[in-house]
Amino acid sequence: MLAELVGALVAAGAAGLVYVAAAARVVKQYERGVVFRFGRLMGSPRPPGFTVIVPGVDRLHKVNMQIVTLPIPAQEGITRDNVTVRVDAVVYFKVVDAANALIQVEDYRFAVSQMAQTSLRSIIGKSDLDDLLSNREKLNQGLELMIDSPAIGWGVQIDRVEIKDVSLPDTMKRSMARQAEADRERRARVINADAELQASRKLAEAAGVMSEQPAALQLRLLQTVVAVAAEKNSTLVLPFPVELLRFLERAAPQEEAHGHDGAGPSTATITPGPSAESAPARPREAAPELTSDPAAELTPDPALQRSSGPAPERSTANVPPPPPEPAPPSLTADD
Repeated sequence: MLAELVGALVAAGAAGLVYVAAAARVVKQYERGVVFRFGRLMGSPRPPGFTVIVPGVDRLHKVNMQIVTLPIPAQEGITRDNVTVRVDAVVYFKVVDAANALIQVEDYRFAVSQMAQTSLRSIIGKSDLDDLLSNREKLNQGLELMIDSPAIGWGVQIDRVEIKDVSLPDTMKRSMARQAEADRERRARVINADAELQASRKLAEAAGVMSEQPAALQLRLLQTVVAVAAEKNSTLVLPFPVELLRFLERAAPQEEAHGHDGAGPSTATITPGPSAESAPARPREAAPELTSDPAAELTPDPALQRSSGPAPERSTANVPPPPPEPAPPSLTADD
């Protein structure tokens, strides 16, 4: 009798241990336990720690509450300015309601992934290439709102969305490189022109200061000579003194003024005749003798006849008489 009682107690204890082992569950700190009894949700999710369910009746589903990093595969699309690009991104999300994550959607991870891909394609079609390359913060916020709107009903909260990389065609990369090179060259030319303008202004100010003190220009010349000689050159080129050039410039007008005033010595003075102003001077030659008869013919030159044959006869009726020969200029000795 006692042996049977001990055996029964041992069997009950063993059965209790098996029941406890089957009913006991441990929920980790970053998890929540959702219990379904005969397929129906039982209360709120179980907190972290030790919990017990009814074996064979209850089903405990553990939901991870950590932030999940979900990469979005690269999506190829055409931007608003007709440029084909490939864009990939990454989504950071977490479950805030374990019961809805299991009840409202079949697989919340897959659902978030598909929603992220479609939203990324929509963002590519609505944006320009410059926005994808330089204004990513705004695109990230827009993409986050597009994914977060339906995910709230699934018990999922989108924490952050980041566009990782934008792949461009090789032709577009070369075009952008040429554009950047041209822009940098333009800025370099503007900077050089600005530097030349500033340098010219400083040189003009320096010239004004040196014009007030002529010795300053000579000192500057000597400094230049010293700077050139310090390089140990075999040949030293000395600039022409500026003072000598100025002296020559002042002396040249004085010499011209003396020449025009007649200050130099002269030995003879040429006095023109009374008709020198009316007729230009020309070499004295033997004037051809004209007959007083208007109908008379000119005597042809024998040399001209030998060279060109007999000269044709021409009338001298309308030939005016030659002007009078100017008197030879008289030379007077200058005392």
